[in-house]
Amino acid sequence: MSAPLTPPPPPHEHSPHDAWQPPSAGHADAAFRKTGPAGHGEGHGWYGQDGPAMKKEVREAAVTAVAVALGGVLLGVLWWWLAPRVPLVGDVVDDSWVVYLKDSEGEQAVGVDGTFSLLALGFGAVSALAVFLMRRHGGVPLVVALAVGGLLGSLLAWRTGVWLGPAQDVMAQARSAGKGVTFDAPLKLSAKGALLAWPFAALVLHLGLTALFGPRDPDHFPPLDPHVPQGPYGAAGS
Repeated sequence: MSAPLTPPPPPHEHSPHDAWQPPSAGHADAAFRKTGPAGHGEGHGWYGQDGPAMKKEVREAAVTAVAVALGGVLLGVLWWWLAPRVPLVGDVVDDSWVVYLKDSEGEQAVGVDGTFSLLALGFGAVSALAVFLMRRHGGVPLVVALAVGGLLGSLLAWRTGVWLGPAQDVMAQARSAGKGVTFDAPLKLSAKGALLAWPFAALVLHLGLTALFGPRDPDHFPPLDPHVPQGPYGAAGS
Protein backbone atom coordinates (compact mmCIF):
# COMPACT_ATOMS: atom_id res chain seq x y z
CA MET A 1 0.00 0.00 0.00
CA SER A 2 1.60 3.21 -1.20
CA ALA A 3 1.98 6.35 0.87
CA PRO A 4 -0.38 9.20 0.08
CA LEU A 5 1.01 11.69 -2.37
CA THR A 6 1.84 15.11 -1.04
CA PRO A 7 -0.26 17.70 -2.83
CA PRO A 8 1.79 20.22 -4.87
CA PRO A 9 2.31 23.59 -3.32
CA PRO A 10 -0.12 26.30 -4.39
CA PRO A 11 1.17 28.49 -7.23
CA HIS A 12 2.95 31.59 -6.10
CA GLU A 13 1.08 34.74 -6.94
CA HIS A 14 3.36 36.89 -9.02
CA SER A 15 3.13 40.61 -9.30
CA PRO A 16 2.63 41.94 -12.81
CA HIS A 17 6.09 43.52 -12.53
CA ASP A 18 7.96 40.38 -11.36
CA ALA A 19 8.63 39.01 -14.82
CA TRP A 20 8.78 40.45 -18.29
CA GLN A 21 6.49 39.00 -20.89
CA PRO A 22 7.12 39.75 -24.56
CA PRO A 23 4.10 41.27 -26.28
CA SER A 24 2.27 39.18 -28.77
CA ALA A 25 2.64 39.88 -32.45
CA GLY A 26 -0.85 41.33 -32.65
CA HIS A 27 -0.25 43.74 -29.78
CA ALA A 28 3.11 44.80 -31.20
CA ASP A 29 1.65 45.45 -34.63
CA ALA A 30 -1.22 47.46 -33.13
CA ALA A 31 1.19 49.49 -31.02
CA PHE A 32 3.32 50.22 -34.08
CA ARG A 33 0.31 51.42 -36.05
CA LYS A 34 -0.76 53.60 -33.16
CA THR A 35 2.52 55.19 -32.19
CA GLY A 36 4.55 54.89 -35.36
CA PRO A 37 8.11 53.54 -35.73
CA ALA A 38 9.59 56.01 -33.27
CA GLY A 39 6.63 56.56 -30.95
CA HIS A 40 5.75 60.00 -32.29
CA GLY A 41 1.99 59.96 -32.03
CA GLU A 42 -0.10 58.18 -34.59
CA GLY A 43 1.96 56.89 -37.48
CA HIS A 44 0.97 57.29 -41.09
CA GLY A 45 3.65 55.76 -43.27
CA TRP A 46 7.23 54.75 -42.67
CA TYR A 47 8.38 58.18 -41.46
CA GLY A 48 5.36 58.95 -39.30
CA GLN A 49 3.80 61.38 -41.75
CA ASP A 50 0.60 60.99 -43.64
CA GLY A 51 0.03 61.99 -47.25
CA PRO A 52 -1.32 65.53 -46.65
CA ALA A 53 1.55 66.38 -44.30
CA MET A 54 4.14 65.23 -46.81
CA LYS A 55 2.42 67.16 -49.62
CA LYS A 56 2.43 70.29 -47.48
CA GLU A 57 6.14 69.89 -46.77
CA VAL A 58 6.88 69.45 -50.48
CA ARG A 59 4.84 72.56 -51.32
CA GLU A 60 6.75 74.57 -48.73
CA ALA A 61 10.03 73.30 -50.16
CA ALA A 62 8.99 74.31 -53.69
CA VAL A 63 8.07 77.82 -52.54
CA THR A 64 11.39 78.06 -50.70
CA ALA A 65 13.36 77.02 -53.78
CA VAL A 66 11.62 79.62 -55.94
CA ALA A 67 12.09 82.40 -53.36
CA VAL A 68 15.78 81.60 -52.92
CA ALA A 69 16.34 81.42 -56.69
CA LEU A 70 14.74 84.84 -57.24
CA GLY A 71 17.39 86.31 -54.96
CA GLY A 72 19.80 85.66 -57.81
CA VAL A 73 18.52 88.77 -59.56
CA LEU A 74 19.80 90.94 -56.71
CA LEU A 75 23.09 89.04 -56.68
CA GLY A 76 23.51 89.65 -60.39
CA VAL A 77 22.90 93.38 -60.00
CA LEU A 78 25.40 93.64 -57.14
CA TRP A 79 27.98 91.65 -59.10
CA TRP A 80 27.61 93.92 -62.11
CA TRP A 81 27.87 96.99 -59.86
CA LEU A 82 30.78 95.91 -57.65
CA ALA A 83 32.93 93.79 -59.96
CA PRO A 84 36.09 95.50 -61.26
CA ARG A 85 36.19 96.45 -64.92
CA VAL A 86 38.63 94.79 -67.29
CA PRO A 87 40.06 97.48 -69.63
CA LEU A 88 40.53 96.62 -73.31
CA VAL A 89 42.06 98.55 -76.17
CA GLY A 90 41.36 98.19 -79.89
CA ASP A 91 43.88 98.65 -82.69
CA VAL A 92 44.03 98.20 -86.45
CA VAL A 93 46.64 95.85 -87.88
CA ASP A 94 46.69 95.18 -91.63
CA ASP A 95 43.25 96.68 -92.02
CA SER A 96 41.87 94.34 -89.33
CA TRP A 97 40.74 95.20 -85.83
CA VAL A 98 42.46 93.49 -82.92
CA VAL A 99 41.64 93.80 -79.24
CA TYR A 100 44.03 93.25 -76.35
CA LEU A 101 44.25 93.90 -72.64
CA LYS A 102 45.37 97.37 -71.72
CA ASP A 103 47.04 96.06 -68.56
CA SER A 104 48.36 92.59 -69.32
CA GLU A 105 49.47 92.11 -65.71
CA GLY A 106 46.26 93.35 -64.15
CA GLU A 107 44.17 91.18 -61.86
CA GLN A 108 40.78 92.59 -62.72
CA ALA A 109 39.61 89.29 -64.24
CA VAL A 110 40.44 87.48 -61.01
CA GLY A 111 38.62 90.20 -59.08
CA VAL A 112 35.48 89.61 -61.16
CA ASP A 113 35.36 85.95 -60.12
CA GLY A 114 36.27 86.77 -56.53
CA THR A 115 33.52 89.35 -56.25
CA PHE A 116 30.95 86.86 -57.45
CA SER A 117 32.20 84.19 -55.04
CA LEU A 118 32.13 86.47 -52.02
CA LEU A 119 28.68 87.77 -52.83
CA ALA A 120 27.41 84.23 -53.40
CA LEU A 121 28.77 83.11 -50.02
CA GLY A 122 26.99 86.02 -48.35
CA PHE A 123 23.73 85.23 -50.13
CA GLY A 124 24.06 81.60 -49.10
CA ALA A 125 24.45 82.56 -45.46
CA VAL A 126 21.50 84.95 -45.55
CA SER A 127 19.21 82.49 -47.33
CA ALA A 128 20.12 79.70 -44.89
CA LEU A 129 19.39 81.92 -41.89
CA ALA A 130 16.10 83.11 -43.36
CA VAL A 131 14.94 79.58 -44.19
CA PHE A 132 15.89 78.34 -40.73
CA LEU A 133 14.00 81.12 -38.97
CA MET A 134 10.90 80.59 -41.12
CA ARG A 135 10.96 76.78 -41.13
CA ARG A 136 12.74 75.78 -37.95
CA HIS A 137 11.51 72.17 -38.14
CA GLY A 138 13.75 71.53 -41.16
CA GLY A 139 13.32 68.36 -43.16
CA VAL A 140 14.91 66.71 -46.16
CA PRO A 141 12.70 68.47 -48.77
CA LEU A 142 13.58 71.84 -47.27
CA VAL A 143 17.32 71.14 -47.39
CA VAL A 144 17.08 69.97 -51.01
CA ALA A 145 15.06 73.08 -51.89
CA LEU A 146 17.69 75.30 -50.31
CA ALA A 147 20.46 73.68 -52.35
CA VAL A 148 18.51 73.73 -55.61
CA GLY A 149 17.36 77.31 -55.06
CA GLY A 150 20.92 78.42 -54.34
CA LEU A 151 22.22 76.82 -57.53
CA LEU A 152 19.42 78.30 -59.64
CA GLY A 153 20.01 81.67 -57.99
CA SER A 154 23.71 81.54 -58.91
CA LEU A 155 22.88 80.75 -62.52
CA LEU A 156 20.33 83.56 -62.62
CA ALA A 157 22.83 85.98 -61.07
CA TRP A 158 25.49 85.03 -63.61
CA ARG A 159 23.21 85.61 -66.58
CA THR A 160 21.79 88.81 -65.08
CA GLY A 161 25.24 90.29 -64.56
CA VAL A 162 26.34 89.37 -68.08
CA TRP A 163 23.16 90.90 -69.49
CA LEU A 164 23.64 94.15 -67.54
CA GLY A 165 27.34 94.39 -68.35
CA PRO A 166 29.01 95.64 -71.53
CA ALA A 167 28.03 94.13 -74.85
CA GLN A 168 29.49 90.76 -75.74
CA ASP A 169 30.59 91.85 -79.23
CA VAL A 170 34.09 93.06 -78.41
CA MET A 171 34.99 94.00 -82.00
CA ALA A 172 31.91 96.16 -82.35
CA GLN A 173 32.82 97.92 -79.12
CA ALA A 174 36.37 98.51 -80.36
CA ARG A 175 35.15 100.04 -83.62
CA SER A 176 32.62 102.18 -81.76
CA ALA A 177 35.23 103.43 -79.25
CA GLY A 178 37.93 104.06 -81.85
CA LYS A 179 41.55 103.09 -82.26
CA GLY A 180 43.56 103.21 -79.03
CA VAL A 181 40.54 104.10 -76.87
CA THR A 182 39.99 102.10 -73.69
CA PHE A 183 36.67 100.36 -73.16
CA ASP A 184 35.34 97.76 -70.72
CA ALA A 185 35.38 94.07 -71.45
CA PRO A 186 32.15 92.08 -71.17
CA LEU A 187 31.38 90.77 -67.70
CA LYS A 188 32.58 87.17 -67.63
CA LEU A 189 32.68 84.45 -65.00
CA SER A 190 35.81 82.43 -65.76
CA ALA A 191 35.72 80.18 -62.67
CA LYS A 192 32.44 78.29 -63.06
CA GLY A 193 33.02 76.67 -59.68
CA ALA A 194 31.91 79.96 -58.12
CA LEU A 195 28.35 78.94 -59.01
CA LEU A 196 28.52 76.38 -56.20
CA ALA A 197 29.45 78.92 -53.51
CA TRP A 198 25.84 79.86 -52.77
CA PRO A 199 24.37 76.34 -52.32
CA PHE A 200 27.46 75.14 -50.44
CA ALA A 201 27.36 78.01 -47.94
CA ALA A 202 23.59 77.65 -47.53
CA LEU A 203 23.77 73.92 -46.80
CA VAL A 204 26.65 74.16 -44.34
CA LEU A 205 25.12 77.01 -42.35
CA HIS A 206 21.60 75.56 -42.35
CA LEU A 207 22.81 72.18 -41.12
CA GLY A 208 24.85 73.90 -38.43
CA LEU A 209 21.90 76.00 -37.26
CA THR A 210 19.64 72.96 -37.24
CA ALA A 211 22.14 70.96 -35.20
CA LEU A 212 22.65 73.75 -32.66
CA PHE A 213 19.24 75.39 -32.37
CA GLY A 214 16.78 73.03 -34.06
CA PRO A 215 13.92 71.35 -32.19
CA ARG A 216 14.79 68.24 -30.21
CA ASP A 217 12.78 65.03 -30.09
CA PRO A 218 11.07 64.52 -26.71
CA ASP A 219 12.25 61.78 -24.37
CA HIS A 220 9.84 58.87 -24.76
CA PHE A 221 10.98 57.05 -21.59
CA PRO A 222 9.83 58.40 -18.21
CA PRO A 223 12.59 59.21 -15.72
CA LEU A 224 13.42 56.47 -13.25
CA ASP A 225 12.19 56.87 -9.69
CA PRO A 226 15.25 56.57 -7.41
CA HIS A 227 13.00 55.31 -4.57
CA VAL A 228 11.72 52.30 -6.54
CA PRO A 229 14.05 49.26 -6.84
CA GLN A 230 14.85 48.58 -10.47
CA GLY A 231 15.00 45.09 -11.97
CA PRO A 232 16.66 44.06 -15.21
CA TYR A 233 13.54 45.10 -17.17
CA GLY A 234 12.23 47.96 -15.09
CA ALA A 235 10.79 48.40 -11.64
CA ALA A 236 10.83 45.30 -9.45
CA GLY A 237 7.63 43.92 -8.04
CA SER A 238 6.44 44.61 -4.54
